[in-house]
This record gives sequence, C-alpha cells and structure tokens, in this order.
Amino acid sequence: MENLRSTERFSDRVADYVRYRPDYPSAMLDWLRDTYGVDASWRVADVGAGTGISSKMFLDAGHTVIAVEPNAAMRQAAETWLGDNSRFHAVDGRADATTLADDSVDLVSVAQAFHWFDPAATRREFHRILRKGGLAAIYWNSRRLTSTPFLRGYEALLQTHGTDYTSVAERYGDEPRMREWFGEGWRGTAQFDHRQLLDFEALRGRLMSSSYAPKADHSNHAPMIEALRKLFDTCEVDGRISFDYDTCVYVGEVL
Repeated sequence: MENLRSTERFSDRVADYVRYRPDYPSAMLDWLRDTYGVDASWRVADVGAGTGISSKMFLDAGHTVIAVEPNAAMRQAAETWLGDNSRFHAVDGRADATTLADDSVDLVSVAQAFHWFDPAATRREFHRILRKGGLAAIYWNSRRLTSTPFLRGYEALLQTHGTDYTSVAERYGDEPRMREWFGEGWRGTAQFDHRQLLDFEALRGRLMSSSYAPKADHSNHAPMIEALRKLFDTCEVDGRISFDYDTCVYVGEVL
C-alpha cells in the first residue's frame, strides 16, 4: 500500500506538475496497438493518474479512461483539465484498492507512479479488475543522466541539493524486476526516445515538480536555483535546453 507520505508528497507541487511534467511519446501507443492489439475499444484504468498527463494520451487515442488517483489536489487538476470529455472519469482510489469492479477494464496503465506501490497488493488488485486476457502497461520517462553536459550537471545538482533524491531514484524498476513482478504473465518491453525543450522558467518548474526538490523555505532551495541558473546559462542553445528521456514500457498479463 502506498503510504501517506507517498500519496500526499506532490500536493503542494500540482501547478508545476501540470505545466512542466513531460508527456509520453505517441510511438508507445502505436507499439501497444501494433504488438498487442490495444486499440480504442480497450477500456483503460489509469492507476496513479496524477494530474492526467497519461490519461490524456489515452483519451486522445479514443479510449475510455478511468483515472484512479488518491491525491485530492492532483485528481482535481485532472478533472479540471479533462472532465469535459465524456470518456473520462476520475475516482478516489489506490493501486491496492482502486474501487473498480471485477473484470471491468481491458488495460491497466501505470505511468511514473509504480515505484510508490506495494508490489504484492497491487498485483492482486490488478488481477481482480482486469478482464481475462487484459494487460497491464507500466511505463515511465527515465531521465538520461550522462549523455550531455547539461544532463550530467543536472544529475550532480540533484545529488547535491535534493532532499531524498537518492532514495526515490533507486525505487524505479528495471527489466529484471519488472519480469519478476509479472512472472508468467510477462509479455514484453520497449524503449522510446523522448524529450522536452525548456527555457529557464520551464526548467525551473520541471525541477520544482519533483518531490525531492527542496521548497522555497528550505535551506537548500536558493543554492539549488542558483546552480540551476548557472547550468542553464552554460548549456542553453537559442534560449533552451534539451531535457532527454528514455521512455521504458513493460507489458504483461497479471496472473
């Protein structure tokens, strides 16, 4: 079960999250469709939906989406953004207690949030709500750490000024751990290039959307922003930097 700290730690970062967090590459949905037949007829439970970035991706592709999100501020942001779409519905639920009916969805989507979930309880709940033959797609944008001078500097900045950066970063899964979680239901994985082009204001907002970035009343905040400004000024090209990701997706049945 996600603890209270994990479900509430983004409450005071919603505005930055909505404006500055990256979306996901459309090539990932193309791959899900072409490889596994995930078309617009598949009903999606987007678990840990946050402010609705991943939900919007599926809505734009024609899916009906139920956004499951325990954080009230983030859920409200998703409802404000997407609530006019008749194929969107948001519920107050958790990965281990979604509130959804048995065998009621075709695809469980988890974007970015999986590392906060209790693995065993989440597997039981996903098995319960998925129809027979349905799939779970678990994916996240993994920031590249060393491929450019900017990315190397950004990683160093987080190591120096972040509050609990190391412990959060180490929670993300890799292919061996995801294969173990899916077990006999494992179906496959893929990786896609993705990036954001950010001016300084957007880069600052992207940083402050992260749960481990110290807020303005923390002693690390001012030195962190100063270091970010210097890094941006050193690396910018035409007033922007490239914030580069590998989008990794893991797919399987939940048996």
